Amino acid sequence: MPLMPKRVKFRKKQKGSYKGFATRGTTLAYGEYGLKALSRGWLTNIEIEACRVAVNRHMKRRGKMWLRQFPDKPITKKPIETRMGKGKGDVAAWVVVVKPGMILFEIGGVNEVLAREALRIAASKIGIKTKFVKRAVRI
Repeated sequence: MPLMPKRVKFRKKQKGSYKGFATRGTTLAYGEYGLKALSRGWLTNIEIEACRVAVNRHMKRRGKMWLRQFPDKPITKKPIETRMGKGKGDVAAWVVVVKPGMILFEIGGVNEVLAREALRIAASKIGIKTKFVKRAVRI
């Protein structure tokens, strides 16, 4: 079942803006390792699901994964070869607006080598530049 909200106040939204940098969700909250966005864009529910499946397969049910972003923005699309006018198209996908600095995924309970490789595979599934981050050592 794809990631999407159970219900929304309005079926369709305007495109909005990518501007700015992430102010919240920029530090690791759950796991020891994470994938941080360096560029901006949309991350679709299908891409998030592909990352989740790839990471869980690579880790072979060891450790735990957290999805830090949820796709709650509807994106509409008109059918091909449709003339202009006739209103806004139907909802085609659900996306999350990604800004630089956002933590996208977190992993815990595995060693760094396994986490780094799993998140590298996940990063290849999305069209956003990312980097591997790990929790600062507490002294």
